[in-house]
Amino acid sequence: MRSDHPHHAPVQRAMEVHQPTPLPPATVHPAPVVPLQPGTVPAVASVVLPDGRVVTGYAVGHTQHTPTTTRPAVSRTAVNIALGGVGFLAVCGGLILLTSFIAALAALITQLITLAAVIFGGWIAVQVLGTNSHQGGSTVNIHRAVFKRNHFHS
Repeated sequence: MRSDHPHHAPVQRAMEVHQPTPLPPATVHPAPVVPLQPGTVPAVASVVLPDGRVVTGYAVGHTQHTPTTTRPAVSRTAVNIALGGVGFLAVCGGLILLTSFIAALAALITQLITLAAVIFGGWIAVQVLGTNSHQGGSTVNIHRAVFKRNHFHS
């Protein structure tokens, strides 16, 4: 065995072995005597377990439940009317949502058209009123008066 530390001796650990403790055999107790009404003796059942023990007990019969009061059945007509009402409300809600969506879409389109008109109108105004470098100045005719580079000529 190769050791990384040659000055240390290998460590030996003490090992403890545990043995299982056997269980004492079960003792069989006689079944208690239960006083019963005369004429009603329950049947006794015995079962033999794989280790040889015998388990004895009374068979339990099924208990009969007392019938509860039955509810009257719901008529199919009432169910159909209720389902029709729910469907009608769903359709009305859908139509309200559709109307709201159409109104919002129309408002969006209106705002986009207005924005395009403002941008295009601004571009036209810059083209008309802006200075042109190749002409030497812009001329605007207003009621027979001529404005040329901030000088009035009549």
